[in-house]
Amino acid sequence: MRNMKRFYNKQRIDTVFVLIIFCIFAVSVLMVLMLGASIYQNMTTISREEQDERTALSYIRTKVRNNDDSGRIHIDEFSGLSALVYDEYLSARHFRTSIFHYDGWIREIFSEVELDFSPADGTLIMPLDHIAFETLDGGLLKITAGTRSLILYPRTAGVGHLSDDDTAQEVSLE
Repeated sequence: MRNMKRFYNKQRIDTVFVLIIFCIFAVSVLMVLMLGASIYQNMTTISREEQDERTALSYIRTKVRNNDDSGRIHIDEFSGLSALVYDEYLSARHFRTSIFHYDGWIREIFSEVELDFSPADGTLIMPLDHIAFETLDGGLLKITAGTRSLILYPRTAGVGHLSDDDTAQEVSLE
């Protein structure tokens, strides 16, 4: 009888020990999974933000390439905001397209120069935390979105050695 009691007590201790080890293993696996999910979410967010920056700069580069006639592309103000602007004349009327950042969005507005619109009237292009437009020496244009910058060489910049395909160059400021 005594031997049987010892056998069952030993078996209970072994069972409890195995359950404790299993619980420690299960908690460890759960913690690793939670950490991995958190890292994956952070990496996905960073990747999405970088992709948004590249997309915004690509959109602006395309707009410049499609509208880069002498004297049409420049940085100006639109309702107190810095904007990339290009002018065009249609049927002897002066029109202006302004690309600017307002309320967390890149927006674009096409209108006659004489008409007055607010930034909220612009067409929503894409959400982006920040974008800045500035004119550099020699008429070069710099557009910065997050950690990326785009240096544009419009025809008005007087950079004579560039071909038509070389109107824009992207530079990363990481």
